[in-house]
Amino acid sequence: MVHLRSRRRLALAVPVVLSLTASLGFLPAAASAAPATAPAARAAENGPSLAYVVNTRTDRRTLASVRREITRNGGSLVAGYDAIGVFVVHSANPDFGALMRAVRGVDSAGATRTAPLSAAGTTDEGAVQVLSKAEAARLAKSAAPGEEPLEADQWDLRAIGADKAARIDPGSPDVTVGVIDTGVDDTHPDIAPNFSASQSANCVSGKADTTYGAWRPVDADHYHGTHVAGEIAAARNGVGVAGVAPGVKVASITVAQPDAKSLFYPESVVCAFVFAADHGIQITNNSYYVDPWMYNCMDDPDQRAIVDAVNRAQLYAQRKGTLNVASAGNSNHDLDADALTDTSSPDDSTATTRTVDPHECFDVPTQLPGVVTVSAVGVKGAKSYYSSYGLGVIDVAGPGGDKYQIPDTPSKNGRILSTLPNDQYGFLQGTSMASPHVAAVAALLKSAHPHATPAQLMALLKAQADNPGCPSEPYDGNGDGVVDATCVGGQRVNGFYGFGVVNALRAVE
Repeated sequence: MVHLRSRRRLALAVPVVLSLTASLGFLPAAASAAPATAPAARAAENGPSLAYVVNTRTDRRTLASVRREITRNGGSLVAGYDAIGVFVVHSANPDFGALMRAVRGVDSAGATRTAPLSAAGTTDEGAVQVLSKAEAARLAKSAAPGEEPLEADQWDLRAIGADKAARIDPGSPDVTVGVIDTGVDDTHPDIAPNFSASQSANCVSGKADTTYGAWRPVDADHYHGTHVAGEIAAARNGVGVAGVAPGVKVASITVAQPDAKSLFYPESVVCAFVFAADHGIQITNNSYYVDPWMYNCMDDPDQRAIVDAVNRAQLYAQRKGTLNVASAGNSNHDLDADALTDTSSPDDSTATTRTVDPHECFDVPTQLPGVVTVSAVGVKGAKSYYSSYGLGVIDVAGPGGDKYQIPDTPSKNGRILSTLPNDQYGFLQGTSMASPHVAAVAALLKSAHPHATPAQLMALLKAQADNPGCPSEPYDGNGDGVVDATCVGGQRVNGFYGFGVVNALRAVE
């Protein structure tokens, strides 16, 4: 994103223009009219089947015309989001993207993956540490009167005053945070009391499936969303842990592929933002980047279409009253640098090393306009060693854990303790864990200010944050004697913490 002096959201010159246009179309059509013939027919069944997004103007005539051209060019329509002009399509025609970009009224079109459809884009850092039942029982003996059994190990709650805030206002059950993730185990005893099934769905295919239970993780290895949900709203019910906002609701919108990679493809995320907006979810948590590209470059037609489609969806959610909160990533990248090295993209096939400009190649959804971008801190309040950062990019920070910052807790574990599927608990660290802390504080603010718009909620988040300022010494996150990052900015706003670390107690006072 941009420097405060020039960039932040302005760095997203094209998406910002997008937000100002009624049609949400920010890309010129490749041609003024559709081809007169249909060369798709010869190739429609010759290539592997891929998923595409086709982004168009939103008038009725254009939508109808583009639907016809999708079929004519060898596409099979999965879902159409007419309000934002996004179609999700499958096609085995290798020319499908190029053909659709030549259709009148199409602003952008491209493949959303580089691997064929088959029967890790989350931002946690390292493997989960599952808490055994015996260890949980031992740690529960450290609980003080009035605390949840495992709360003594939740240094993160105390770091942002969430333990004290819960005694003043735990949040309103009229506020729902949608966890766009790998699925949430709503049968977990700490999550069940605050779970909203009516606002939950499975969006993996690009079309919402509201079948009962479809929102749940496919197996225990898809634990990420359950951990995130517990951080936000684990109930204060005498069981396990507590969430930052234990009185609000959480919903699950599953977007992760059911295989081992658990990739979050663009069409799934488009579906999730639209579903959240249409089902009254006031806040979404987005602890991931959209696969398969860590950074989506605007000079590539496929990646450009991905940015267009997801941005249309998240802007639609904002217009409907939804605040979107997203993690900054775990690469320790300066997102306001002139150039970054991306070695992981595409992550669904064979990755290649490329140099990108983060002002032209965007981490989606975190660098989209109006999204709250969150960096991570450890127990000492310092930037976590893995957390990406950037002046004018980071809005606020939250506890994400850091194995090098050791807390004075029974387990001495610097990671974040929360819920896991199958009634378990475990430690994780990452900006994935920081983002739900911010989403939960936003939910507390929404509870106190029910008529606040997303923009007003973002302003409130920034106003109540505590900013430690840039460190006085060179930053060495892992203690190996090497300077790992440089903080730019001042006490009010800087590249490490944005406007500061969120404060739940201040949010409710």
